Amino acid sequence: MLYLHATIITVNPSREIILDGGILVQGNRIADIGKSNMIFGKYKDEETIDLSGRIIIPGLISTHMHTAQTLLRGAADDLELVSWLCERIWVLQGNFTAEDGYAAARISIAEMLLTGTTCFLESMFADRYGFDGLCKAVEESGIRGCLGKIVMDIATYAKDSAWAMHPGLVEDREMSLLGAVGMWEKWNGKAEDRIRVWFGARTPGGVSDGLYREMTGISKEKSIPITMHCAEVKADRDFFESQDHTPMSYCSSVGLLGPSTVLVHMVHLDDSDIAKLAETGTHVAHCPTSNAKLASGICRLPELLESGVNVGLGTDGAPCNNTNDLLQEMKLAAIIHKAKSYDPTIISAEQVMEMATINGAKALGLVDSIGSLEIGKKADFVVIDMRKVHLQPYFSPVSAVVYSATGTDVEMVVVDGKVVVQAGKLQTMDEEEIWREAERRSQDIVKRAGLGEKVKGRWPLT
Repeated sequence: MLYLHATIITVNPSREIILDGGILVQGNRIADIGKSNMIFGKYKDEETIDLSGRIIIPGLISTHMHTAQTLLRGAADDLELVSWLCERIWVLQGNFTAEDGYAAARISIAEMLLTGTTCFLESMFADRYGFDGLCKAVEESGIRGCLGKIVMDIATYAKDSAWAMHPGLVEDREMSLLGAVGMWEKWNGKAEDRIRVWFGARTPGGVSDGLYREMTGISKEKSIPITMHCAEVKADRDFFESQDHTPMSYCSSVGLLGPSTVLVHMVHLDDSDIAKLAETGTHVAHCPTSNAKLASGICRLPELLESGVNVGLGTDGAPCNNTNDLLQEMKLAAIIHKAKSYDPTIISAEQVMEMATINGAKALGLVDSIGSLEIGKKADFVVIDMRKVHLQPYFSPVSAVVYSATGTDVEMVVVDGKVVVQAGKLQTMDEEEIWREAERRSQDIVKRAGLGEKVKGRWPLT
């Protein structure tokens, strides 16, 4: 298939932007890319799609999200973190069934595909949500998924008894760590290699030192990557200090640092932490909307990038973002650090485009396959329709995507060479069936959790 006459943001090593460009897809890979007249002249017998007036970007890569939580969108708005987590989110998640988990995965994936995310890193899917259902949803949808199964053995946050998990979420070594290894053996590399299984470790204080060391040992032995929330809130920093550590000295002590680890949020870091991340090649997932909405703070993104740390971008879960639209996340990532620093040049649109594409691919260990549009790489790309009043005029294609476009402007999505979104519609899933089931199941979860009088807005419904 030939995709012709688009503006192509390649994110290749030269960062070329091809005007009136074309892409030849053969099987699941990019077979050729260049000017449309050149591409068409070489492959005149190929079927063509005219994408005049569109911008093509590499498929977006979300390095942090919680698929289960999309069923809880809007269920805990405008709450401080302890109430948000202990009184709402954990209670609701502790009442999930495996069927709920599958429905949550489907609506999360549907939203991601429709808004241009072609690959995502699930942070820590609990056993009760049904990991098989998550993998099935990835397989059916056509998306690319790196799926973290939770690892834990302590049922509090930061070892604080006031922050106790709901009993329905508590797991031990056998269920979490050994269960994750079992799922890796069953699912890793399945769905035409679109599924990768990860360890999704709980935040320090939620996992014993011994279990961390056992997990990191297995990680190195079997090449199972690790993702983990870290230094998200001040309570995390307090926990590390109680152990006579900084965040990264603690992580180093239990073997967590290295190029197969993605640490999430990373708001409360000092200079030595940033240096250790750069030294070890550990990756970071930046989630500015979540950090702002929960008042966790603002990640030191400029310093991380300046130090050579690879930083990707994530939406986090729907209860602390309310959308899985990575294009919206890109805009906030580009502007929030300007406000904090009083420097409008500190983070550019181009840097954010890299974070959402090539940096994400590096973080997930997939940079040889995805993250940029180059000959030989997998055909994962997104077509944005720029023929709209809110997107015209523009002078820089990258700035137009980062600052003006949202997921609603996505027209077509190709993953692994297959068209999964066309004319803004899902091709692999029944969109109405998905949202109707999610709506029904979300209400059932709230009822089972006994939170019907609390999960609602502040204004009266009449």
